[in-house]
Amino acid sequence: MAVTLGIQPGVAAGLVDARDVVAVLAVGYSGAGKALKAHLTAAEGLGSAAPYAVGGTHRHIPEIEQNLRAAGATDPRISFTPVLVPMSRGILATTTALLAPGADAGSVRVAWERAYADEPFVHLLPEGQWPTTAATVGANTALVQVAVDERAGRVVTVTALDNLTKGTAGSAVQSMNLALGFPETLGLTADGVAP
Repeated sequence: MAVTLGIQPGVAAGLVDARDVVAVLAVGYSGAGKALKAHLTAAEGLGSAAPYAVGGTHRHIPEIEQNLRAAGATDPRISFTPVLVPMSRGILATTTALLAPGADAGSVRVAWERAYADEPFVHLLPEGQWPTTAATVGANTALVQVAVDERAGRVVTVTALDNLTKGTAGSAVQSMNLALGFPETLGLTADGVAP
């Protein structure tokens, strides 16, 4: 979800080339599942960062490509590398893609602003302010920032969310609210619990 929320506005606006999407995610240990494995213990994980599902093997790649196709991409391709970091929950996704011909920083910013203007749980941060996972803990919120790397010709997005709230439970409640005709925000908080 973090990758989709980060890059999909540019795909929908035709500003990025979805055939070359690269995502590297810092993922809390709750994102690795609950199976008892030695490398998932605190003794192994604290003070360490460890990639997993490298080389196109992650189970969420087809879902992300499906979402990009729904946004208008014809042949999306993503290089997706999650990295376990010593935090219990949260995802910080840095996603890049080539800019489409004619795209510039101004048009990119406008596309993301329009995409999230009326979204109660996705917030595009002011320019120069970057998302942190701590700001999303306990909230059904995704924080997004977008920038253009002119030299590389790429759009860069950074998205933070709490994978236990926005990633699973909160998204289920949000979907239920919509399906049953309740206000989308019913029972969900948009404010993280970090100080």
